[in-house]
Amino acid sequence: MSMEKDTLQQTQTLDEMLIGQYRQYKELISENDTPHLRQIREDAFQTFEKEGFPHSGTEMWRHTDVDALTEDNYVHELKAPVVTENIEDIFQCDVHDFDTETISMLNGWYTSKTGDLKTMPDGVVVGSISAAMKAYPELFEKHYGKITGSESNGFVQINTAMMQDGVFIWVPDGVKTAKTLQIIKIINRKEQLFVQSRNLIILGKNSELSLMHCDDSVDHNASLVNTVTEFFVDENAHLELYKLQNLNDNSALINSTFIKQMANSTIKTNTLTFNCGLIRNSIHVKLDGQGAHADVLGLYLMDKEQHIDNQIRIDHNVPNCTSNELFKGILDDEASGVFNGYIYVARDAQQTNAYQNNNNIMLKSTATINTMPFLEIYADDVKCSHGATVGQLDQEAMFYLRSRGISADNARMLLLYAFAADLINEISIEPLRQRIDDMVKKRLRGELSVCDKCVLHCGTPDKEYHFDIDLSQI
Repeated sequence: MSMEKDTLQQTQTLDEMLIGQYRQYKELISENDTPHLRQIREDAFQTFEKEGFPHSGTEMWRHTDVDALTEDNYVHELKAPVVTENIEDIFQCDVHDFDTETISMLNGWYTSKTGDLKTMPDGVVVGSISAAMKAYPELFEKHYGKITGSESNGFVQINTAMMQDGVFIWVPDGVKTAKTLQIIKIINRKEQLFVQSRNLIILGKNSELSLMHCDDSVDHNASLVNTVTEFFVDENAHLELYKLQNLNDNSALINSTFIKQMANSTIKTNTLTFNCGLIRNSIHVKLDGQGAHADVLGLYLMDKEQHIDNQIRIDHNVPNCTSNELFKGILDDEASGVFNGYIYVARDAQQTNAYQNNNNIMLKSTATINTMPFLEIYADDVKCSHGATVGQLDQEAMFYLRSRGISADNARMLLLYAFAADLINEISIEPLRQRIDDMVKKRLRGELSVCDKCVLHCGTPDKEYHFDIDLSQI
């Protein structure tokens, strides 16, 4: 099926437009599908058509108002954009002495000069998810749509129904990635875009993957980005995932991540949020093999009228699994935040050890946070704890620093940086840790904003950013 135009301009609510697009261009959207995938699409569409997008009356969304977003006007591309220039000429993302294999996405579509799918020297397969459907149909059907499960979130359902492109990564059994893989998702369009992408990432037995996932915009045009990522982490595999989010204040990001872990696998995720008008990070980890461990971490620094919503769920479905969950936030001006941490322990999941904590600093009385840690436990031989704090800067600590000749501004920055340092220090890649450290300091001083280059390329490689304080005097 062909279209006279590559994009359709919304004249109705977003859900009405997408339903109309699916019906009219169903053959185009699913032209590469197997019968199995077509059924997954159709089931997701039927659910979305019945339920639509979530709204503020939905319990899980009552603190994040997406009603206005889904009623706004968008352009939704149903064909890949024609890229007439090198993606690196549009956007650069460099961390000094940090050698990565770059995977580029432009307006929701995979872009590469070396083809839609490639096998790297270490054996890792990287490329477009639409190309992977045809090249690896059995692997694709085994995992795609299985990790999300029966997720009823309307954003996930419409993503499943209308998925056309995204990133596919397969790390075969016993393979350890030679380089960190870096997904760079760029939004660059004058029109107000509704962008969807779908990622499927598979780690075989005894494999290792280090992955950095960057969401950035290169201008101040509005967009609504809806991303769904599925991870399958097989036995004894290790995943290290860093998510960096720095979009403009006019954009919104709905980011849904699903991770399924098998026996003795380990993951560490660290979500670092610096800028965006509205972000909702939903991370759902399923510990389905004994001996599995998950570290789920996050840091968010929000100001102006920005809004951050972190929804974290960890399911302990089998015995002898452990998890550690730590999220910290600093909110200024009229920024608002939500943290919903949910730990589920199944009836037979004995010897579970699960820790959850959320700490927040509110710099002004106009900033708000709703934090809701929650435990649901059906086993009796477990160690589980949760906690949450909301407060302002410690005035006794401020007085201590001031009494040693440190100015009020520098004392404030020191305390905020010390608060954030727990998450910075969890970054095991030294060049990346140093750059994130630099970004956090700039953000705390209000100097970091979306620009025409990636925030990681925020100066010359040799430039260092430091506090003008003699730490030896403290």
